[in-house]
Amino acid sequence: MTDEEKKLLSAFETRLRHLMYLHDELKRENARLSELLSEESRKNEELQALCAELQTNYANLKTATAISLHGSDVKDTKLRLSKLVREVDKCIALLNE
Repeated sequence: MTDEEKKLLSAFETRLRHLMYLHDELKRENARLSELLSEESRKNEELQALCAELQTNYANLKTATAISLHGSDVKDTKLRLSKLVREVDKCIALLNE
């Protein structure tokens, strides 16, 4: 093997080692980004659950406000609330069957 071939082989080995190093770096970065993506997905799911809960609370608040605004008498309002509670109890009983 001539000196020129040895130099070419040495340069090739150096470049190959460098490519292997870059490959390892990219694998580590990919793993880190995958972990980050899963963490962000988990946060997104938590925020969606919170959003759904807040929407439910908002709907309940709207219902409560509507009941209190339309009922001029406290007794009438209590009766309406009792009726709503009975309806909810019936629904729960049906779900438990």
